[in-house]
Amino acid sequence: MNQSASTLFWNVMFYLAVVVVFVIAVFPFYYAVLTSFKTGTAIFRVTYWPDSLNWANYIAVFSGRNFLRSIYNSVFVASITVMAALFLAVTASYALARVRFRGRGLLLMTILAVSMFPQIAVLAGLFELVRFIGVFNTPWALILSYTIFTLPFTVWVLTTFMRELPMEIEEAAIVDGASPWVIITKVFLPLLWPALVTTGLLAFIGAWNEFLFALTFTITETQRTVPVAIALLSGASEQEIPWGPIMAASVIVTVPLIILVLIFQRKIVAGLTAGGVKG
Repeated sequence: MNQSASTLFWNVMFYLAVVVVFVIAVFPFYYAVLTSFKTGTAIFRVTYWPDSLNWANYIAVFSGRNFLRSIYNSVFVASITVMAALFLAVTASYALARVRFRGRGLLLMTILAVSMFPQIAVLAGLFELVRFIGVFNTPWALILSYTIFTLPFTVWVLTTFMRELPMEIEEAAIVDGASPWVIITKVFLPLLWPALVTTGLLAFIGAWNEFLFALTFTITETQRTVPVAIALLSGASEQEIPWGPIMAASVIVTVPLIILVLIFQRKIVAGLTAGGVKG
């Protein structure tokens, strides 16, 4: 009886902790949604339930100059970044996991070390590189910088997954006369699908939310991405910050990420847990 009561107590505590974590994680977004439907002084009145649905802030955001263009820029930059990062990461991970050569471990550690540098530490050098190759104030400047910072993570994760794949699969493909490219595309890619979804989605979220490089490498409204467009929203004076439109814009750019996570949640879980148990 005591053991049953103890089990019940810990189950209750576990679910209570889950509820607390869920509320802490979701409440800021929930309150942003509530604020996005308020106008005027109602924004500063604390409420936890919607009084009415006023779409004025969303209409103001979509009718503003170049906001839809900023969304398009973010989608384009994030999508190309993911494709470039995954292509380079898959080929690099195959070499690092399957091809034996001197300095392989040192090279992998060097790739990982690149991600340890904060963005601000390499901003000046990357800015000079962007200007030198002539892509300043273009989406390609962001794609280049995002890919550089995304590659270490994607290469490291995919290399770990590639090492877990049975050698017999590759040996059978080699016996059948498959080239390395065929092995990567026809044999390994279907097996790496959960890892590709996980790393690709995380890379997409990182590129979608990035602010520093987007602010530095773009100077015109038509080239800016969504985070910069939201940050540069301003009122008629310093005291008149348009919190309503800012909240509406934040909700607009957050909802697609939530939808992507919900769609690929099973693949994400499989990608994060695959390789954790050997057998």
